[in-house]
Amino acid sequence: MKTWEGLSDIAELVEPQSTNRDDFIQECTTYRLNGVVAVYRTAASVSVTGLWDEELVNALPKSLKFCSSVGAGYDQIDVHACSARDPPIKVSNTPTAVDDATADTAMFLILGALRGFSYGISALRKGQWRGGNGEVAPLGHDPEGKTIGVLGMGGIGRNMKKKCEAFGMKTIYHNRNPLSEELAGGAKYVSFDELLAQSDVLSLNLPLNKKTRHIISTAEFNNMKTGVVIINTARGAVMDEDALVKALESGKVWSCGLDVYEDEPQIHPELVKNPHVMLLPHMGTYTIETMTAMEEWCISNVRSALETGKLRSPVPEHVNL
Repeated sequence: MKTWEGLSDIAELVEPQSTNRDDFIQECTTYRLNGVVAVYRTAASVSVTGLWDEELVNALPKSLKFCSSVGAGYDQIDVHACSARDPPIKVSNTPTAVDDATADTAMFLILGALRGFSYGISALRKGQWRGGNGEVAPLGHDPEGKTIGVLGMGGIGRNMKKKCEAFGMKTIYHNRNPLSEELAGGAKYVSFDELLAQSDVLSLNLPLNKKTRHIISTAEFNNMKTGVVIINTARGAVMDEDALVKALESGKVWSCGLDVYEDEPQIHPELVKNPHVMLLPHMGTYTIETMTAMEEWCISNVRSALETGKLRSPVPEHVNL
């Protein structure tokens, strides 16, 4: 990639040779990585290094000061362990580069889940027409007039709101704090309990951390409308998948559209079996345009760190680090 190779004008570029976590930790102690100041961390690298937990963070070269991570989410990195290191490792992400593609994916899942398209697709691939064995595909629902509840009204949520409006949907949202009128764009701020009770479609658009893990579970499903549709393009673990399966079985949840899962790449077998569930293999940002924009943004963070000592887009926890 030309943008990456362009960094050779200001720094020596080094690529780790390890293929697993143990080897990578060992490689961090060798001369090859000695003196590394900034890291460009791809999303796929987790398959080699595993999570950037306290063990791995403390094993990284002492020279390392910056970690530029691809993607808006950074739950694979223990930012607090990075902060505690001496010297600290400042972490950046690519927060808005993913907005359009992820919101587009959410719209696909919303329409598919509301209309019950997954059932029809599954039947058709089995050589059946709208069903089989005496069954008929259930009638779906139109998006017009429905209330979309957005849990986490950041850039993706606001982008999605505009697209939902084109389908005649009304938006309510819940954040830790209300947005300005300009940012909210007419969406109504409600409490968490009101969001659960009023949403016809609930979209999860919040980051995963200790406070948001399983923020949607049995008690929350019980507070929702019967027949609600759930959409998750955030992180799998913000929702309790076992509780979701039970809510689907009881009819509390009519359908759901998922791009993320608690234990990726494994998916709860009951979700796979359920023909009403729309499933994607974490493809929210999987386009040439968006992946390119994310990678170029990520590399620009590396360049900024090397040239100015500051990251272009530090994660919120590291803005003042």
